[in-house]
Amino acid sequence: MGILSFFSRRAREERALPPPKPRSSKIRAGVAFGAGGTRGYAHIGVIRAFEENGIDFQYVSGCSAGSIAAAMYAYGMSAAEIEQCFLGLRYNEIKTSKFWFVPSSSKNVENIIRRHIGDVTFENLPKPLAVIGVDLKSGEEIILNYGDVARACSASCAVPGVFSPVEIGELRLIDGGMSNPVPSDILRVMGAQAVVSIDIHSGRGGGTESTKMIDVLKASFEIGMKATALKGIINSDIIIQPDCHMYKQTKLEHMEEMIAEGYRAAMEKMEEIKVLLGMEKPKAEPKYRDLGQIIKFSAEAEETPENQSEPSDSEGEALPALPQGAGGEDGSQAAGRQRFFKKQGKR
Repeated sequence: MGILSFFSRRAREERALPPPKPRSSKIRAGVAFGAGGTRGYAHIGVIRAFEENGIDFQYVSGCSAGSIAAAMYAYGMSAAEIEQCFLGLRYNEIKTSKFWFVPSSSKNVENIIRRHIGDVTFENLPKPLAVIGVDLKSGEEIILNYGDVARACSASCAVPGVFSPVEIGELRLIDGGMSNPVPSDILRVMGAQAVVSIDIHSGRGGGTESTKMIDVLKASFEIGMKATALKGIINSDIIIQPDCHMYKQTKLEHMEEMIAEGYRAAMEKMEEIKVLLGMEKPKAEPKYRDLGQIIKFSAEAEETPENQSEPSDSEGEALPALPQGAGGEDGSQAAGRQRFFKKQGKR
């Protein structure tokens, strides 16, 4: 309990202090917050570790529960502020249906998010953000980076059977974790040169020895989810994997423990992250333990995709693929947005 008390006390102290000033890095970096239900509390500990080490990311993506952490991080909230948002949160604020086969309204999740970030749109966020949903009509993965943030995040969290689908335009969206639970590949499209991902459900796909129908269905679902996470692993330079397997994805208890585990897992990778971002020189030859690093280095010689502009060397400059909000758009930016929203019919 000692370490948990330490984090609780530290969170209270941090709320009274301004966040540490990020160290400058010429490398355009992105962070992907992965899916995992209430295990998403671990994201708070990871953000805290970033803050303590002066690490800042220019591009942000998120999926399902990770979309909420991503939105709050892109909005400019500190780890202590995000933690405060969920202290005292009650289960009946999220899931209102008393029957497991009757989904609750996704409006519940939307209202919780809106309570803390208001009616902010993607265009007005300090950092470029993209979250993932799946269109129930077409089965296609949808990248949301335009319009109302709270509604987009509620769509990304709309687990089938638990929450109702969310309609945005002609789309009927469900949980993005069905297609891309660790959305690191989106950060590459946005212009990130270096990608750090947080996978809070790394134990997916373990199978089961039980022959009971509910256990077989659950294991089958988990095995399928393992395959969907592969592209996220491949496109990550470094993957932070908090060990939260002992905590249920549907329970609100053990928040402090999961925050502590997220912090521990991030600190374990901190030296590698600083080297990746050019903040420190490597102390030894890189081990390339992550598959994403191997794939990245082997693919560097590939030709730039057609019609995709080369990123500028200027730090913080908007990229054509995803406009950075209130700064306006030139022709190339508008074209980039049209490509990104091709499946949504955005013009």
